[in-house]
Amino acid sequence: MNKLPFIDAHVHLWDLDHIRYPWLTPPFAEDSPNGSVESIAKTYRLNDYRADAGDWDVRGIVHVDAGADPAAALDETRWLQSMADREGSPNAIVAFADLSDPNVDTLLAGHAAHPNVRGIRHIVNWHPDPRRTYTPRDVTQDAAWGRGYARLAAHGLSFDLQAYPDQFPGLARLIERHPETPVMLNHMGMCVPTEEAEWRDGLAALAALPHVAIKLSGVGFTHRPWTLEQARPLVLTAIDLFGTDRAMVASDFPTDKLFGSFAATLGAYDTITNDFTDAERRAMFAGNANRLYRLGLTI
Repeated sequence: MNKLPFIDAHVHLWDLDHIRYPWLTPPFAEDSPNGSVESIAKTYRLNDYRADAGDWDVRGIVHVDAGADPAAALDETRWLQSMADREGSPNAIVAFADLSDPNVDTLLAGHAAHPNVRGIRHIVNWHPDPRRTYTPRDVTQDAAWGRGYARLAAHGLSFDLQAYPDQFPGLARLIERHPETPVMLNHMGMCVPTEEAEWRDGLAALAALPHVAIKLSGVGFTHRPWTLEQARPLVLTAIDLFGTDRAMVASDFPTDKLFGSFAATLGAYDTITNDFTDAERRAMFAGNANRLYRLGLTI
């Protein structure tokens, strides 16, 4: 059994009888960015996560927007907050808001009224390859999106960024103008094979900003099937650029379950980071998430 305490910086839970998730609704397409998600298109609660986590010493979890119907964004937050009040977890909630919505302030205030809400995620991955893109166009270039982003700090919210590397230089300019808004880069910046140079350059632009951190997760989004040796240079490059104080290991379960078991996924990060000091590993596996998401846990 692994002895490292673990705060999982990226988890999804859903009750398909309670809230609608369009991406978990048939028909399922093999040529979508995630491939077919049919195998995870079933209700996934805390007990399901705990069963997947097995022997890992999970001390806390950060729940990240799970792709509910946008109209149900507050419903998801209410459901998660009631779960946290009842069961003590999730310890933090990263909710959904479309930052380009002219009425985004109202939604941000609604989310922020819940004590476990720490931040917002709005998936903005745009890619010219239709099999990779999550959005029909790059909304991050719109003035309306930038105005919405600028409102996060007024509500005390961080931002979880899920985008592709070609978008990073432009995003870095916006993020730099708002140092009061912490940013958590999802899934190691989603390095598309054959675009490693763009990924490294984009990552470097974001890593130069001290209020940006990175999650070590999601290799399978761009490398399917992935192997330990494929993951190694991605993980080590991310840590090299951001440092061990701004990198957080995360399972991304159950989405990453599409690409491998919890034991294989976390075991890979454990193996890859084995040469780091105990203090560095404890930071990456728990301490950084505790600090950056303001969990206040004793670990």
